Amino acid sequence: MNEDDLTNADTEAAVRGMPWWLVLVWGILAVIIGLMLITTPLITTYYLVLFMGAYWFAGGIITLVSLFTDKSNMGWKIFLSVISIIAGIAIMAYPLYGEIVVLTMLVFIIGFWGLLIGGTKLYEAFRAKDAGSGILGLISIVFGIILIIFPWGAALALPLIAGVFALIAGISSIVVAFQVKKQQA
Repeated sequence: MNEDDLTNADTEAAVRGMPWWLVLVWGILAVIIGLMLITTPLITTYYLVLFMGAYWFAGGIITLVSLFTDKSNMGWKIFLSVISIIAGIAIMAYPLYGEIVVLTMLVFIIGFWGLLIGGTKLYEAFRAKDAGSGILGLISIVFGIILIIFPWGAALALPLIAGVFALIAGISSIVVAFQVKKQQA
């Protein structure tokens, strides 16, 4: 028995134990959100960021309440709770500004991540004399620089890009759900 057989057996066992309808529901929700982000990107992003603010606010309160039962890492929990509550209130009070700030910060994070990945790929390329890694590294660095130089343009495009990815992921999940259902039968 080789390594591929174990991987296939593990995958088949996971597929048999997975509720196919859950994958289907996730896929349908992803398609709906993807279509909403593509057709009405500004209003959909507005409500997604507003939801994120409410989530952070509620999460901060729940973390504070959890200190009554679990006092471990009390300092970190209090710090993170206060930050979550403040960020949640700020986003819910000023959702339009929150939308702009959250998207722009996300673009900066992706840009710096592109620089980091690009530098790592270039290092690998020089070390292993691999042209493919070098090309990927250069592309990642250029991509990162473009995002850092033009964060607002990228922030405006981000909902559309996320919508396309959500649509593709949702359709893929729906297909997988029916494949899982067929395997379970």
